[in-house]
Amino acid sequence: MGSFDVPLDDERVQLDAFVEEYRSAIEVTLDRLTEEQARRRLVSSETTLLGLLKHVTWMQRVWFEECVGGTSRRELGLVRSPDESFRLSDDDTVASVMAVHREACATARTAVADLPLDAVVTGHRAGPRTLRWVYLQVLRELAHHCGHADILREQVLAD
Repeated sequence: MGSFDVPLDDERVQLDAFVEEYRSAIEVTLDRLTEEQARRRLVSSETTLLGLLKHVTWMQRVWFEECVGGTSRRELGLVRSPDESFRLSDDDTVASVMAVHREACATARTAVADLPLDAVVTGHRAGPRTLRWVYLQVLRELAHHCGHADILREQVLAD
């Protein structure tokens, strides 16, 4: 179900639809690419298509597992900073990073399933916020990085 399927549904259904749409969109940017293409650096930063997926996985774990769930980054085994979250290891493959992303999405769905949007979550180090705020932040980040991924994919396929 996409965002255009729920224009008159309640806010939670709409937010879930948009988040799911962007989760899928970032995965699609890796469709039919080789491992080399997925890792190719085309900008001066460490940003790659595979690195973007790894970063948005980390980002969702921060917001849904740390902020909503209350488990620290250290306990979750997450790197400390956004910059570190883009870095690929030699063991990272499209399949492995995709699998971790899908697992993080499933965990996120479970973490928020029984919470109302007005629930105040307190696990983030910057302080409390509502679940609605968390959704909007995640949506902003996903949309932002989907745009980057679209451009990188165009460049990779143009080579």
